[in-house]
Amino acid sequence: MILAALRAAGQQPGPAMSLADCQRKALAVPSAVSLALKEREVASLDVRITRAGMLPQGAVRSGFVYTSPSRTDPSVMSFVALNGVREFSALASVFQELDTSGRLRADLARARAGEAAARASAGIAERDLKRAVAGAYYRLLLARHLVDAIRSSLEESQSFEQRTKLLEAGGEAARADVVKAGVQVAILRQSLKAAELAADLSNQDLAAYWTSDVKQRLEIVDVFDELEPVPEEGAAAPGQPYRKRLEFSLLDAQAGGFRAEARMAKAALFPQLGWVFDYGLDVNKVSWRERGYSAAVTLNIPVFDWMRALNASKQFRARAAQVEDSRAVAERRLSQAYETALAQVRSLREQVEQSRQQVAMSQEDLKLSRVRYEGGEGAALDVVIAQKQVADARANYYASVAALLNARADLEVAAGR
Repeated sequence: MILAALRAAGQQPGPAMSLADCQRKALAVPSAVSLALKEREVASLDVRITRAGMLPQGAVRSGFVYTSPSRTDPSVMSFVALNGVREFSALASVFQELDTSGRLRADLARARAGEAAARASAGIAERDLKRAVAGAYYRLLLARHLVDAIRSSLEESQSFEQRTKLLEAGGEAARADVVKAGVQVAILRQSLKAAELAADLSNQDLAAYWTSDVKQRLEIVDVFDELEPVPEEGAAAPGQPYRKRLEFSLLDAQAGGFRAEARMAKAALFPQLGWVFDYGLDVNKVSWRERGYSAAVTLNIPVFDWMRALNASKQFRARAAQVEDSRAVAERRLSQAYETALAQVRSLREQVEQSRQQVAMSQEDLKLSRVRYEGGEGAALDVVIAQKQVADARANYYASVAALLNARADLEVAAGR
């Protein structure tokens, strides 16, 4: 009995999930968002790497070199460039490249631009995933409401069919009335099967965002009957809210990265200063008493190969200009997308109100058609037509609600929220 109780408890549905719950579940599993977040982490580490390259660095070097002795004097080495027959070295070195050419600073700017681009890409991926989950969420609600609407119309049609059969048996209705009612029942049954399949597929589509068990029925919060006015739904927001979209941040970061690459390429034209300090042994015979130190300053002045550096810098600046042109194009397109989304929200809000009134009027028409038929003043065809109008009106209403919710979600994206 205990096992049975546990099994029954495990089969009980949990609390209904809201849209935010579904989005959190989708964000918690591997997806395009998790990949973008890892890419952002990689870009952040690149910034740390380039920043560390501007600091002094240390190393410990040791080695032994043997050179053949001179044939005329075995106490000296045979190669002038070397320091002795045997040379021992054990040096601790500290060295640093002084960024007189600006190459290291440009490299840091490039890394920071890459980090900003990765951050914007991660934000875009998260936003797009949330929007996709919202679309699947609303499709599932629409599919289930269509199932309920068709099932309600089917029950009404079955009730009317039974009534016409009773009237035919009593000689008060013609056979044609029964046939008309039966045809309507058959059509609604077929529509119900198709709607149930669509609901099952929509359930799988939503569940696939966070689980492989897509057959399990999802219990979600029904927001179709909770349509509340939202700010800025009827009028455009002040200013240009679409400029807050992450696409602009991404394009700006890409352009900044190319400009930093141009500065890095141009740095090859300028002198580069560096220094090194060595301490330890560089002797012919190992003895700690022979330790010492040396310091050196290096200055690298480029003389040739200027054309390659200049052309490389121009190439990166051309790419930066290309990104700026893309930004101008995106600004026009995203401005249009915002105005389009705003117009759709306005229009669909009116359509929802109209379709709600259509449902009420079609239900009233169906009621009156049945009363006239029962009183012998109307035809069965009028009732069948009224039943179809009720089914269509309900479907139109829920489709309008789903379209309005999707348009609101599109407006949130278009406004950069």
